[in-house]
Amino acid sequence: MASTTRASSCSLRWRPTSNAMLEDTEKKILECLNSKYESKFVHLPTKQYNIWTLTVNPGCTDTVPLVLVHGMGGGIGLWILNLDELARDRTVYAIDLLGFGRSSRPGFSRNAERAEKKFVESIEEWRKQMGLEEFILLGHSLGGYISTSYTIQYPECVRHLILADPWGFPDKSEAREIPMKYRVIATIAKPFNPLAIMRVAGPWGPDLIKRFRGDLHAKFLGKLQDDTIYDYLYHCNARAPSGESAFRAMSDKLGRATNPMVERIQHVLNDIPLTMIHGENSWIKRDAAYQVKELRKDSSVNIEVISDAGHHVYADESDLFNQSVQKVFDQVEHSQRQENLGHLSNSAEQSQQTSGPSRRVEVAVESHL
Repeated sequence: MASTTRASSCSLRWRPTSNAMLEDTEKKILECLNSKYESKFVHLPTKQYNIWTLTVNPGCTDTVPLVLVHGMGGGIGLWILNLDELARDRTVYAIDLLGFGRSSRPGFSRNAERAEKKFVESIEEWRKQMGLEEFILLGHSLGGYISTSYTIQYPECVRHLILADPWGFPDKSEAREIPMKYRVIATIAKPFNPLAIMRVAGPWGPDLIKRFRGDLHAKFLGKLQDDTIYDYLYHCNARAPSGESAFRAMSDKLGRATNPMVERIQHVLNDIPLTMIHGENSWIKRDAAYQVKELRKDSSVNIEVISDAGHHVYADESDLFNQSVQKVFDQVEHSQRQENLGHLSNSAEQSQQTSGPSRRVEVAVESHL
């Protein structure tokens, strides 16, 4: 045990990161919020895990809440361009997925189905601990894949499913389109976690983030003027991999889902509306989205493509993305009003049925007399 602790301590010294540094960087991001918010660890007693949770506009009970699930290597801080607008008239919850950000970082099975199930079950236990009955579920990339799996398992909790450039949908036939040299590289890299090079780089890791994701500064310039977003991503991912290892278990050697979601989308109940928001310039192809729409002819499936946006569509064109999500809010609220009218109509009909026989008796008596 002592040798393991010393090894961990040495690796953290080699990689300039810590839980405290991640916490401080996240605070700098959340200070940009204009809305009231709360953040806390939500304890999951079954496995003794903690899910780091941000609640924006808490206590708003008039509308259906929104739950945000980030993508691979992300965290709650990446939603900073969306939170104020999306929480204007409702409570918004953003979570660090199990194995990412500030949430617990347990070991995951190398089996794709079991790794996926662990993500899904952690979200369900989190929901119970938060006391949420239903919500709009929005997932980006890997978060979209997990959100769809959650909706299949727990349909009664999801009012509307929103997928932002989701990973893991295309079937494996698309792998044939990838040039051979990239397949060879992917095969060599498969035994390693996706972000291993950043950790191996040690003190040069933060520079790698800037070099390979130089576009991030411009995306978040409206909120963050310095390198905070780079620091945040580094501290989210520089520690020992957890959720990242689960992602590797769930993907094939080419980075595609072992169990493609397009082959399972039929298991999402037809009465759950689906909105898919894609970036026009994303590396994720939209073919699967139209395939989903074709497969779900008896369900509401809306596909929106945002111009000049890439994979991080929520940040590339945040205003347009927020508008697309607002359309979903309007749709959900319209559905609620229709349901309420239906309940009132049913109540009135039941009342008439109850009082009807007595009135008929009175009429009959009067006629007889």
